Amino acid sequence: MQCVRAWGSLNSLCRVAHHRAWKRSQSHTAAARLDLSGIYPPIATPFTAKEDVDYQKLEENLQKYAKIPFKGLVVQGSNGEYPYLTVEERVEVVRMVKQSLPAGRLLVAGSGCESTRATIQLTQKMAAAGADAVLVVTPCFYKGKMDSRALIHHFTKLADSSPVPVVLYSVPANTGLELPLDAVVELSQHPNILGVKDSGGDITRIGLIVHKTKARDFQVLAGSAGFLMAAYCVGAVGGVCALANVLGQELCELERLCVSGRWEEARVLQQRLIEPNAAVTRKLGVPALKQAMEWFGFHGGSCRSPLQPLTEAESQQLRRDFSSNGWL
Repeated sequence: MQCVRAWGSLNSLCRVAHHRAWKRSQSHTAAARLDLSGIYPPIATPFTAKEDVDYQKLEENLQKYAKIPFKGLVVQGSNGEYPYLTVEERVEVVRMVKQSLPAGRLLVAGSGCESTRATIQLTQKMAAAGADAVLVVTPCFYKGKMDSRALIHHFTKLADSSPVPVVLYSVPANTGLELPLDAVVELSQHPNILGVKDSGGDITRIGLIVHKTKARDFQVLAGSAGFLMAAYCVGAVGGVCALANVLGQELCELERLCVSGRWEEARVLQQRLIEPNAAVTRKLGVPALKQAMEWFGFHGGSCRSPLQPLTEAESQQLRRDFSSNGWL
């Protein structure tokens, strides 16, 4: 009887292992096909005066983005104000963007939540809404406990369950937490973890990630336009850049110069992008990005509260940062 029970248990374990292996194999095949290289704007979410999502203005922005040679769009990232949207709104925005996206362009959807369980559930919804991959931020509310062990567990469970490839997202300016290097290296071995968007701006770290994961099919994306050229120099394959919402053509041109090895021209363009990029990211943030979008013919509008519009002094500083570099 004990032998029969043991055999039954072993048989059950084999079936589970086979199922997991099949899932990983399927996910790995999908991940291997997906080339992330290129420029992505992490698109903003327009709101009405009553702070409802303004789908009409979003559609108008998408029509303009379609004329710029982006590799794809990142939807529901930090610049999309995702923490202030409901789950239903986050999914609906992704579904609507998918319907308008030109053929051949990737849709990467932010699906990060604080718990692993909620992240898995939202990831599945984003995949069903049309996402080609998900961008998953580090959970950070209990950041003192979010060490490598916890984060490896979180992302591994997610990647095991996700029907689409996973891109890790480290944005310490917002989370107060940097995804540890050793965690990135270990997670790069998972067949359904495709790459990382690193917004920290430490080029040494980005270069080291590229170096330590070079034996894997692992892709590194710069998380900001201010260090895009430097990231390309150390092996990044592209960028998810807030400034691309405003100067998309110019960011795509910088990518083209870097990929073709025209470093002197790239350096000149990169230098002109540093100040306006800093203004719409670490200095003044999403309200500044939305203000700049209005200047350049896109719908930015106001943010959802508690984010507040720029003060007059901040708006003047933003204009100087763009004007002094020849963009206004």
